[in-house]
Amino acid sequence: MSKYLLNKFLFTVDRDPDLVERYRAAPHETVAWWESTIANEILNCHGGEASTWLSFDPVEREALTSHDYVRLFELGAHPFLTLTLFIAMFERDYEEPLAFQKEYAARLSHFSLPYPDIAT
Repeated sequence: MSKYLLNKFLFTVDRDPDLVERYRAAPHETVAWWESTIANEILNCHGGEASTWLSFDPVEREALTSHDYVRLFELGAHPFLTLTLFIAMFERDYEEPLAFQKEYAARLSHFSLPYPDIAT
């Protein structure tokens, strides 16, 4: 399991409006594409630098492809990154202001301190 890679996915997708829409509409394809093309890029570095060993494990891949932010939180993904990305993806589906944020909080309400470790 790589909390770093989960967070890198959430961070990079959230900062690209086209990727947000792509992930919303086709999560399996987007996760597979991202894992094969972006996962091993070294961010903010010239194009020739890359690693070769990073990949999602099956549990991480399933949580990402099913948009399961509760499972991502359990796996140690940073809650701010999950919240901002999933707001961008799903807030529009609710009529009431902050309704998605309230649902997010309710679905995570069974957690108590200490929360899962988010250190990478």
